[in-house]
Amino acid sequence: MISVTVDEDIHEAAPHERLIDLFNRSGVRVPHVCYHPRLGPIQTCDTCLVEVGGKLVRACATQTSDGMVVSTRSSAAKSAQRAAFDRILGNHLLYCTVCDNNNGNCTVHNTTKLLAVEHQRIPFQPKPYAVDHTNPFYRYDPSQCILCGRCVEACQNVQVNETLSIRWEDPHPRVLWDGGAKIGESSCVSCGHCVTVCPCNALMETTMLGHAGFLTALPKSALEGMIDVVKGVEPEIGYGPILRVSEAEAAMRETRIRRTKTVCTYCGVGCSFDVWTKDRHILKVEPADGPANGISTCVKGKFAWDYVNSPDRLTAPLIRDGDGFRAATWDEALDLVARRLTEIKAASGPDSIGLIASSKCTNEESYLMQKLARAAIGTNNVDNCSRYCQAPATMGLFRTVGYGGDSGSIADIEQAALVVIIGSNTAESHPVLATRVKQAHKLRGQQLIVADRREHEMARRADVFLRPNPGTDLVWLSAISRHLLDNGLAHTEFLQRWVNGLEAYRKSLEPFTLEVASRVCGLSVETLKQVAHMIAAADRVCILWAMGVTQHVNGSDTSTAISNLLLLTGNYMRPGTGAYPLRGHNNVQGASDHGSMPNVLPGYQSVDDPEVRARFEAAWQVALPTTPGLDNHEMVDAIHQGKLKAMYLFGEEIEDVDANTNYVGGALEKLDFFVVQDIFLSETSRFADVVLPASPSLEKEGTFTSTERRIQRLYRVFEPLGGSRPDWQIIQDVANRLGARWHYEHPSEIMREIAALTPLFAGVSYERLEGYRSLQWPVAADGTDEPLLYTERFHFPDGKARLFPVSWTEPSLRPDTEFDLRLNNGRLLEHFHEGNLTYRSEGIRSRTPDTFVEISPELAGERGIQDGTWVQLTSRYGQVRVRALITDRVRGKDLYMPMNSTERPVNRLTGNQIDPATDTPAYKDAVVAMRVLPEIGESPLPRVNHRFGHPTPQRGVEVERKWQRPDYRLPE
Repeated sequence: MISVTVDEDIHEAAPHERLIDLFNRSGVRVPHVCYHPRLGPIQTCDTCLVEVGGKLVRACATQTSDGMVVSTRSSAAKSAQRAAFDRILGNHLLYCTVCDNNNGNCTVHNTTKLLAVEHQRIPFQPKPYAVDHTNPFYRYDPSQCILCGRCVEACQNVQVNETLSIRWEDPHPRVLWDGGAKIGESSCVSCGHCVTVCPCNALMETTMLGHAGFLTALPKSALEGMIDVVKGVEPEIGYGPILRVSEAEAAMRETRIRRTKTVCTYCGVGCSFDVWTKDRHILKVEPADGPANGISTCVKGKFAWDYVNSPDRLTAPLIRDGDGFRAATWDEALDLVARRLTEIKAASGPDSIGLIASSKCTNEESYLMQKLARAAIGTNNVDNCSRYCQAPATMGLFRTVGYGGDSGSIADIEQAALVVIIGSNTAESHPVLATRVKQAHKLRGQQLIVADRREHEMARRADVFLRPNPGTDLVWLSAISRHLLDNGLAHTEFLQRWVNGLEAYRKSLEPFTLEVASRVCGLSVETLKQVAHMIAAADRVCILWAMGVTQHVNGSDTSTAISNLLLLTGNYMRPGTGAYPLRGHNNVQGASDHGSMPNVLPGYQSVDDPEVRARFEAAWQVALPTTPGLDNHEMVDAIHQGKLKAMYLFGEEIEDVDANTNYVGGALEKLDFFVVQDIFLSETSRFADVVLPASPSLEKEGTFTSTERRIQRLYRVFEPLGGSRPDWQIIQDVANRLGARWHYEHPSEIMREIAALTPLFAGVSYERLEGYRSLQWPVAADGTDEPLLYTERFHFPDGKARLFPVSWTEPSLRPDTEFDLRLNNGRLLEHFHEGNLTYRSEGIRSRTPDTFVEISPELAGERGIQDGTWVQLTSRYGQVRVRALITDRVRGKDLYMPMNSTERPVNRLTGNQIDPATDTPAYKDAVVAMRVLPEIGESPLPRVNHRFGHPTPQRGVEVERKWQRPDYRLPE
């Protein structure tokens, strides 16, 4: 630490700390409008000018040095600060009392008060531009914009979508989208970063407008009249009394506006934020302190919450009545569930019943579901949707390093010298995590290699883009591993000290020469060598992968090959290194962690381990089943075989998301009894005998575990709608009607039980997770967690990792004369999976109203297809009618179809092929025939979709161009 004197007081500071950060943490009140700690110095506002060594400097851009003497109160500093803020007020009309942004956090309002401004020396001048309302989620008012550039900096260098800019050379600068397009016709992805960091009301959520204030819903003419009256008296009375009125109105808002912390319910990144509500109206989502996301969100986390108040919500239990359903009381429905499950168990045994837990619900609810299966019913037939996506990645890591989770944090991915992304459309599937890679790549020289079948955004940004033949990732990974070993490029010291099995692994690589990989994968030997040498040369390497790897018949073995390569090059045990299987759902990691799997109890403790079972039996006071149960895939087969008679499922859309949906639907029809617990009447619910109305995450408390093993609390924002109930309460009610004696009154009590029984979570408690605090498992009893795994040993008895030999199996489905096209599938930025939640957002629906199939320009030309042409895709398992979208993201005879449809689900086309180690369906191994239909409709993507925009990349706000304006000079 060093000493810095500020206004005659001595302060300790870190060397090279920004002065403004020292001021803020020390309580030194210096105005600053453009500075935001998550953005760094932007230097556009000049309000933070202070005196150092007799010179005026910007506190945001000046670093501390030992013995520095700073004056924030000298006449020169105060005069410069006031002059700078006068310029800002010339760009902004103060009408705080009737402004929806008058909530105590408006930087312009607060700075006016801090500087005791009574009158403007530079009169307000509106800009000659209209308010832009073309985005469904937010609006931009140029005349209120102070040109601080925060939004530009956030878009260019935090989100790195590179849509926003300011053309400083214009006579009347304003924020531009794609250089001057309307927002709604630009490349804006509606991530919301710009709105979050705006220091005034220039950018505001449409859900705030007319709702936040007591007077803001008045007609525009009335508001303008009130503003005119205030401006009329301002010259006489000054701003002081006017601000006091607005502050009183802001204080009144506190009585009806609630701010509640929650965790996002969409992908596995684990974004957390405050939800602002007035009654059941969501005013806005405000990220600030989330350990995974900071100020970042994507369009779904920021804006896609309409489903919570959807009129389609289930609010009462339903019981089948012929071909339809009738409303029932909770007692009637629960009694029926208990009676039928008891009858089926008595007639056919406990293993005739299967249970499926939700990856969208909480850890506590997953725990109760597996406890219901094992302790109340007596079966290990319990699973969750990680079977459909992440089980192979988990298997690969269990084989090699011992824990089935990310080996580090998102912060480690940012620190890597090289990131390799395999089979992941990260910018659309995990958008906030992708921003961290894009930042590091753009600003800090991180290298990026992407291997994928499609040229998506991350592929286009990559230093090297590989396009291997489908299902061949294991081959090129193994080939470059052999090349590294053969050429002395492996990390020998690391292997000798920390890794077992090198010789057997070396022998297993013999078939994988670069020449073989080139032929099988369709990649040049030169490209493979380049990738190998980039990995060997990089000091710190992280590999990210997702469903493009796991949803193949080689899913587990390819995941194993990834971890083998990281071990071979010494890329574990250090910050900025490791394996990162990107979890798809918000709690798919947690659902498995907490025991909703057929072979393990919570914390991945084996069901066939007598010591583990004895501990749970003593706590639960029951005898537990001893052999592994059926997984999701096996349950469907068992129904067709007549072995599985009943199923209880909550929060999963199995009929749409499992492969070969016609086969799955046929199984569900055969069940003797089927219970579905959900917030909507889903496609799966059509087969149910009883439907129980559950509550979404905003209506309950609990915890989620993100892709980086981060456990976070969520708090209840709303009371459950109508007669719906949180899933944990419903599961407890069912268990008690089956004879259990559970008495949980709050999810914290469930977590307390989990921690007592599960070494992996021994130190997890709601107290340690209060607010925005989080823990990354494993968590020791004293609360110590491990953000970076394997810093001292690997998770095996001898502390060493294991190189695990693998072999390649060619995909079983290959194009032939009948089915001549390969079909790929995956996520879309705007929607989550089939769109059960996101289609209930009108703003998202307007951007992406339906699904489509991507077709390459060459295939489209060959078959006479244009945007909007209807085609029929047919596989051995079903058919789908869908519109075409022509794009160079795909090439040749490769097609791509997003998951976002319940009317035309892509899984009508996928088959029963599986990864043999995990039973994960090989969704990506699909072949189809395509028939061009005579109808031509509109393009499935409207012109307002961000894909049609034209980003304008630059280094940030580029303030130097402002300083070069002839009318600019440093304030004095």
